[in-house]
Amino acid sequence: MLFPDYIETNVVYHVISILDLDNALKNGIKYNDKRTYKSKYLDFHIYIDNHKPDWIPSWVIRKKAIFASLNFDKYHKFHSHTAILGIKINPNRCWVANENLANHIYEPFILSKIVEYEKSNKYLLKEGKNLLRQYWETSLSFNENLKKRYDQRSGYDAEVLIMHDIKPKDLKVLYIISDHYMLTSEKWKKYFCLEN
Repeated sequence: MLFPDYIETNVVYHVISILDLDNALKNGIKYNDKRTYKSKYLDFHIYIDNHKPDWIPSWVIRKKAIFASLNFDKYHKFHSHTAILGIKINPNRCWVANENLANHIYEPFILSKIVEYEKSNKYLLKEGKNLLRQYWETSLSFNENLKKRYDQRSGYDAEVLIMHDIKPKDLKVLYIISDHYMLTSEKWKKYFCLEN
């Protein structure tokens, strides 16, 4: 894995566009403060929330979550022009789910609104419904995950649904990612800000 385990660090990892970084450093992070929240994700989150079973706690609302990861594979390919933040959380207000299952639904969900791809609705009604059932059935509280460690199972890409705001004091820039490099914040400043 790329980072030491949560048990050692007490942080989870949030990837943010560098366009949103200044706001996060000054004001912290809220679930709906990213440039892409409404345009890329809100309808998708609502779709998944609409399939949430009754046994999931009422405070777990995907459309109001900040998303993070417990860790990344050592060879994970990050999007360019992003920063990786280490963030401190309240584990009692977090939920863990398998992002791999949600990812199988995203493109069909978005593309089903385009005439050429609208038949992907059939996939959503059959396979999508099954994937969403699995998504929720294999989800669990953050604290329960620390006991059962679903995040360390093969094929389980744990996404952390953080159900509270993140204050500026609870986040730290760890890496800046471009097309050409992945530098720690300190190395980035040394190189680009000419800090010795």
